[in-house]
Amino acid sequence: MLPVGNYSYEIRLHGEVVAFENGRLDPAMIIASRRSADGLSRHQVEAALNADHHVYRVTLSYWSSLFTRKASYEAAEDNLRGRISGLAGHNEIVVKLGRFREVDASGFLIFRALIIDHVRLRGDQHWTGRVAVIDANTLAAASIKQNCAWQNRSEHSWIYEPGMGDTEQIELDEAGRIVRRRDNRGVTAELMIAGTDR
Repeated sequence: MLPVGNYSYEIRLHGEVVAFENGRLDPAMIIASRRSADGLSRHQVEAALNADHHVYRVTLSYWSSLFTRKASYEAAEDNLRGRISGLAGHNEIVVKLGRFREVDASGFLIFRALIIDHVRLRGDQHWTGRVAVIDANTLAAASIKQNCAWQNRSEHSWIYEPGMGDTEQIELDEAGRIVRRRDNRGVTAELMIAGTDR
């Protein structure tokens, strides 16, 4: 499993700082938050992990200067079932989980690192599968086919395709933490602090 402890990232768009992301990974829990550099929006997530370090329950909140949304999801059998609440009322959502039951919550880097960690633990150099992706703004979940593979024949350098037309270059350290990520839209993230407990 990824090292437990605190993770802090600085996120930039075309070189300009646009957000800060902080999180904590424990053997059974992920707690993370992301705020925009201008302070006008904020995301928060708490996810419970099972013995195989897969997400089985997650709660999310999104605040902006205009509105607030909250959502909660739980894995039940082969589905991820959720409820979103906001100004428009409540919505129920059910999406199919993929074979490996992966969940990507609101684009937080710790969830991307967890998915890649599962691929590495299986000994795979590439992987294609369905992921229950929870959108950062709407908090609505969808089942999306994603791909990742080694780059330059190195298990520390990955190409990740989170959706059609999207590509990320991801660099890992020896422990499997994401230290840098760059996507094809000019968004970069760099690990600033990694305070581990082991």
